[in-house]
Amino acid sequence: MLSRLKTKSEGKLAKQICKVVLDHFEKQYSKELGDSWNTVRDILISPALWQHAVLVNRFSYPSALEEELHLKGYYPLIEGSFSYHPKSMKCYLSRTPSRMPSERHQIGNLKKYYLLNATSLLPVLALELKDGEEVLDLCAAPGGKSIALLQCAYPGSYLHCNEYDSLRLRWLRQTLESFIPQPLINVIKVSELDGRELGHAQPEAFDKVLVDAPCSNDRSWLFSSDSQKAAYRIYQRKNLPLLQIELLRSAIRALRPGGILVYSTCTLSKAENQDVISEILNSYCNIVPVDIREMARTYAQHFTFAPTEHEYGFLVIPDRGKAWGPMYVAKLKKIK
Repeated sequence: MLSRLKTKSEGKLAKQICKVVLDHFEKQYSKELGDSWNTVRDILISPALWQHAVLVNRFSYPSALEEELHLKGYYPLIEGSFSYHPKSMKCYLSRTPSRMPSERHQIGNLKKYYLLNATSLLPVLALELKDGEEVLDLCAAPGGKSIALLQCAYPGSYLHCNEYDSLRLRWLRQTLESFIPQPLINVIKVSELDGRELGHAQPEAFDKVLVDAPCSNDRSWLFSSDSQKAAYRIYQRKNLPLLQIELLRSAIRALRPGGILVYSTCTLSKAENQDVISEILNSYCNIVPVDIREMARTYAQHFTFAPTEHEYGFLVIPDRGKAWGPMYVAKLKKIK
């Protein structure tokens, strides 16, 4: 079955793979990931192998949907409730690369579910949200993680969703309108600020901050349709770590003492993941890493984690039968 799906994918989509990007990734990731890169590459260039999770919207009374998912062979991401996985967060996975149909945006009607890469929930879960906390989603578009945040807990005064890009901001607003009921939508603050400046505007205002940073989105970059734009994007890639560090510095300013910050990307790149966090830890005496290895062990049955020497972060890599990721997650605390 796996080989048949892969053959179908290669036959249908091979011409769409951007060779400029693939060659660049090949050179970098074969060094960083070693032998694992061969499998990761095969999954990334074969969209027919990609799996899609279903995040159930608790605001649309989803019992009938859950029954339908069970009948289709879907199963819960996790059973029970943990400090980092509240019962209100319901996500279903399929063992095959099947995909539920996307729901259309209809004004006045809430969508029942959100389709996503299941690893996208890990940064949200790592925050361990509690009702009443003030939360900032610094780079919020397209809105999937903001939706997930609200599946976990109700915010305090408001949930602040920020997005600097105007086109992506419209996407964010539509996503929120599609999933969040009117009484709750009123406690969501949406802004269009440069994330690098938000910490100055709202110092020590938040208990929890999520920085799902702009990054080398490996999955989408591999299918860039314009090779010249792809080459320029690769050239500009070296500037991303600086942007990511600046966003983290702003997030630290916005975080209250005792607060938690989670940093995430959807790239395999060490320069944008471990190196960024190392730079932050070396620059601040009041920022300490939080061990999330137990969390990784909890989800190891569903995801493949790259070997790491650090307790504060993990990297999910696509694997056969576990075609999730890439997703890097690191957790930090601002001490008092």
